[in-house]
Amino acid sequence: MSSQKASQIALTPSACNRIRALLANESADSVFRIAVEGGGCSGFQYQFAITDQAASEDVLIHEPGLRVVIDETSMTFLEGAQLDFVDDLMGQSFRVNNPNAKSSCGCGTSFSL
Repeated sequence: MSSQKASQIALTPSACNRIRALLANESADSVFRIAVEGGGCSGFQYQFAITDQAASEDVLIHEPGLRVVIDETSMTFLEGAQLDFVDDLMGQSFRVNNPNAKSSCGCGTSFSL
């Protein structure tokens, strides 16, 4: 795993706290995975998952009490992005502020370049 590109995506304190809470109930080897996949109503969509498998080519973001991994392909779409966790009247969700996205849909989980 590489941590050299970790500075390309920022995690807000709210996102870190939520990821820590999610990982607290998982095995010690668990990681929070962020990925970009084709699909959604705008062409690409963000995926979030907890997994116990990090690949050797994953970019690893170290924050106290948590490990976040992003595959190298997804990292190219997330350069300069910020992951936030929002708890408001619309519900709870992770939100990505992505400067590379030209547009996004109303749900906030898909975007186009």
